[in-house]
Amino acid sequence: MGEAKTIAIIGGGASGLAAAVAAGEAVRDAEGAARIVVYEAFDRVGRSILATGNGRCNFSNARPGEGDYRNAAFVRRVLLEFEGQAHGHVPSQAKTSTAYPNGVLGFFSDHGLMWREEGEGRLYPLANKAASVLDCLRAACTAAGVEERVECEVAAVEPPRAEGSPFTLRLADGRFERADAVIVAVGGSVARGLLPEGVPFREPEPTLGPLATEPRGPRRLDNIRVRGALELWRPDSRGMDGRAMNDGGYPMDTHEGERLASREVGEVMFRKYGVSGIAAFNLSRLAEPGDVLAVDFVPWVRLCDMEAFLNRRRKMLRASLGHDVTWDDMLRGMVLAPVADVLLEAAALDGARPVAKGETVRMAPVLKGLRLPVTGLGDVKQCQVHRGGVSVRAVDDRTCEVRRVPGLYVVGEALDVDAACGGFNLHWAWASGLLAGWSAAERLRA
Repeated sequence: MGEAKTIAIIGGGASGLAAAVAAGEAVRDAEGAARIVVYEAFDRVGRSILATGNGRCNFSNARPGEGDYRNAAFVRRVLLEFEGQAHGHVPSQAKTSTAYPNGVLGFFSDHGLMWREEGEGRLYPLANKAASVLDCLRAACTAAGVEERVECEVAAVEPPRAEGSPFTLRLADGRFERADAVIVAVGGSVARGLLPEGVPFREPEPTLGPLATEPRGPRRLDNIRVRGALELWRPDSRGMDGRAMNDGGYPMDTHEGERLASREVGEVMFRKYGVSGIAAFNLSRLAEPGDVLAVDFVPWVRLCDMEAFLNRRRKMLRASLGHDVTWDDMLRGMVLAPVADVLLEAAALDGARPVAKGETVRMAPVLKGLRLPVTGLGDVKQCQVHRGGVSVRAVDDRTCEVRRVPGLYVVGEALDVDAACGGFNLHWAWASGLLAGWSAAERLRA
């Protein structure tokens, strides 16, 4: 009887542990003689999972779709392939309204995790702690016979020197080990030197984080939160040939020489360096220096209706207060006092003076779009993912295997795929990891 073959998984985060469980169970169910080994540079696996969602772990989304991702066509094919494979490995107990069932939920349900759904399809473990997700994964790894090698960093993967030969794993301490298949699951920390020469690669850079802006006023708003909308405007050399449409499907006034790149409704948090919050995080994936953020404080009112809205408010307050209404009166109860000061400054209005005829035309566009020029990312330490890694063009979307290096798989954030907030990035990590784990096990059995 020959020596057992080995599947080496580099990285013990979300995609790595999913790959380990999938490979381990596939080998066990087929009664194959193979070792599944997870190499983790830190002192324990799953540290990145524990840090997600402020410790709560928004582990998936009830309605994932390829449109939520960068390199959407590749993601769509991988997810569809994954769903097809999932039916042969785990019962998909949770159906969704998308074109395919969420096989990630079937996988976690089969391994004991319970969850609840919050706004916008965000899924959290029922225990409200990321540890419950990690506990289920580690228990599944143990049951599948997966080996953990912690504080063991792999510095480089060398491809087989001949057909049928193993890969060589160069460890950071100078030792080396062999593996018959390798799954790279190191997340956004993937380095070009880890991979064999010739694998198309883009240096990772942080994204999905706060945005730095170049204002004077918002520095006074540090740590103030508002519920509104953010619009991302971009210089348009073509000019404005058409009208931008908002969430309700009606035309919005445009800014001359600019086009609306994207719009996000949600929480906006002002910081000294710019703007944070989920809306800013999602726009950071698209934003470029030279773009302009427009903060909409009243997203339920159309810009074309804003003057009438303010005039009705003025009339109501005058009847209630019994005197001429000032701009301080107009903004009180609509926004916090520090926000009102910034809006008045932007509109060049005196808050203590009564609202004069025709002044609502000056305040309306400011309330609907306080403009903040974008200079780049804000605090990169808050960025949730990295963009870059192995090019999707180099990877087989049926298996996550690198085409030119048979037996080498790349998954999760190590691939050039990223998504908005809402559980989509972790969903990708689980799905791609599971697909690669099943595929690697199938390769060893072939």
